[in-house]
Amino acid sequence: MSAIAFTLSSRTSPITVADYRERARKALPAMIWAYVDGGAEDELTLRANVDDFDKWALRSRVLTGNEGQGLSAKVGNTALDLPVFLSPTGMTGLIQWTGERAAARAAERVGTRAVISTASSYTVEEIADATSENHFFQLYPWTSVRTGESLAKKFIDRAHHAGYSALFVTVDVPVTGNREGERKRGMGIPPTLSPSRVLDAARKPRWAYNFLKHQRISSRMLVDERGAAAAVRSAQKQVSLLRPELCWDDLAKIRDLWDGPMYVKGILDPDDAAAAVRLGADGIVVSNHGGRQLDSALSSIEALPAVVDRVGGSGGVPVYLDGGIRRGSDVVKALALGATAVGIGRPYVYGLAVGGEDGVAHVLEIFREEIARTLTLMGVRDIAELDRSHIMRRGASFRSQE
Repeated sequence: MSAIAFTLSSRTSPITVADYRERARKALPAMIWAYVDGGAEDELTLRANVDDFDKWALRSRVLTGNEGQGLSAKVGNTALDLPVFLSPTGMTGLIQWTGERAAARAAERVGTRAVISTASSYTVEEIADATSENHFFQLYPWTSVRTGESLAKKFIDRAHHAGYSALFVTVDVPVTGNREGERKRGMGIPPTLSPSRVLDAARKPRWAYNFLKHQRISSRMLVDERGAAAAVRSAQKQVSLLRPELCWDDLAKIRDLWDGPMYVKGILDPDDAAAAVRLGADGIVVSNHGGRQLDSALSSIEALPAVVDRVGGSGGVPVYLDGGIRRGSDVVKALALGATAVGIGRPYVYGLAVGGEDGVAHVLEIFREEIARTLTLMGVRDIAELDRSHIMRRGASFRSQE
């Protein structure tokens, strides 16, 4: 085990993302767990994001003499030591008070980066001050840039001045998804407390203590203050800023405002991917917002091949994926289908809930070890060698793959 996990080392230390998930579930109040692990409506897409990886099998070649050591990838001008970065996840201070600041520090310790959400519990400046490397900024295009409203421009300017090196524009939230599980457990907008929910939180004393002491529970880019009232105001403000009428012209304006690599996140349709590239996107993130928006949408891994075929490949733009990644073998499957790298959301949040910065770093190390082991067992030396010849639909014959 890596020295990164030293504070977690014990006979019962987590060894898989699933272990971290179970410990996180036990560490958090039910209403917070609903926010972490729930999805929209019947959660069909949430489950498909994970389950659809099982539809693919990896081809194993033996006696190749290859050890899977080449794990480096790239986002923009930033080299990563492994093909996994941290996807934007809002208000992680609700999960553990050190939130996105700890996550970003953990990412750079392991040789990768974090994408910091517009809805972060820390400002972009606070995170930049607490880290040594350049990270990436995720923009919700709240309000229309075309009509002269300047909130998006302010966020872009702040991220630029704080040293963020790439912009991820999330485009799949014209309205908030119908997250019924959150609403039933009090995490609607605004959040609602009841005696039973307060009692449940009190049964998690470590979480409750840090919640009350640090109060990192609002979106600090919107409301620069702490406390429950600020959290309610920031949640209400986020909803009020959503604009279903946003269109491709708004994305074009954002492209003009950001002088650096720009990736469009939340794409499932290859026609949308092509439109984004025509407007100057430097890459695409295939994502359905973790199954938290449109239920019954395609899973990310099912949508990936068609997007890669349209805009990726030789001479195209890099295509990234998030949604459903739980194992190193999932990462390898995504790379074999054409992804350049993948983002993880819930897995790192599980680590944050259990062990703060060290928990996030350990989750990333688990992915590193699993990816390297998977490549070695496949007979592949470097992730750069992966292509569709290394993967096949489960149940298909070799002849049908030709």
